[in-house]
This record gives sequence, C-alpha cells and structure tokens, in this order.
Amino acid sequence: MRKIKTKIKDLFVLNGKKFFDQRGWLRESFKVKIFKKKIVFCVASKSKKNVLRGLHFQSKNAQDKIIVVLKGKILDVAVDLRKNSKTFGKHHKVLLSDSNCKSFFIPKGFAHGFLGLEKENIVLYACSNYRHKNSETSIKWNDEKLKINWGIKKPILSEKDKKALSFESYVKKG
Repeated sequence: MRKIKTKIKDLFVLNGKKFFDQRGWLRESFKVKIFKKKIVFCVASKSKKNVLRGLHFQSKNAQDKIIVVLKGKILDVAVDLRKNSKTFGKHHKVLLSDSNCKSFFIPKGFAHGFLGLEKENIVLYACSNYRHKNSETSIKWNDEKLKINWGIKKPILSEKDKKALSFESYVKKG
C-alpha cells in the first residue's frame, strides 16, 4: 500500500493492493502502520448513478475518514475547512472505483462529498469517531466560491443537501 500526497496538507490518496485467485480478489484498504489512526466506526452507502452526497462534515466530534469503493465508481471530493490552513476553501477530487484500488484519506477539518458515476455504487466509510447527528452540517455542492466541477448540472440530492449552507454562511457562522 502506498500513501500519495495531494496538494492539500494531510489529505492523501491510498493506492492499495489487490490479490487475485480463482475465487476472486482480496483488497487492502487501510494499514494502521501507515496512518497511526484509530478507526472506531464503519458505515456503507449505496447510491445510484448521479446521486450526489455532500458536502458533509461534523462540527463537533470531527472524523478522520477513509473512503473505499466496494462496487462502482465515484468522483470523490474533499474541501479544506481548516480556517488556519493555507488551502482553506480549496478542494481535491479523485476518482475511486472497485477496479482502481484507490482509497481516499480525509482528515478532520474537511467537508466530504461524492457523485455516483455507475448504475450502482457501494461506498465504505471507515471513521475515527462515531456519527454525531446533531452536529452534521452540509455545504452546498455547487457553491460558487468553491468552484468544484462535478461534471453534472442536476444531480439527485437529499432534502438535507438541497438546504445546505453556502460556503460564505459557513465561514460567517464560524
């Protein structure tokens, strides 16, 4: 497994290994010796093509996340919300799929979202902290200040994501 730096400090793409035999495959997704992070909570989601989830984060009980695609293909995006960071408000995109063996490590202090690109997309989130429903927040996926090119004009959104904060409102809320 290789840890690949991005242009944003502490944000990494992981190149895992896949081992094949006559039964199928086994895939490495995370190694503690590479990250020294404690994973305490895992969830999975299933999304159709053109479903966009995000941009989500927890204002309290923030989470480090490792994003792994078990089936399908997604455009995964992380936005730096660390106010003292040189890359505050900047984002990084990566294509993750069941075939490219990449995962995405997103540290605390980032918003996260993804767009489903195939008919069925199953995504595993391995998190360093438990879900804290009362502090879940969303920033608009298409906020003009963030300038994220998702490659879609009308994604399928949850009601929560339709009502998400603008980036400017998030900054003011502080």
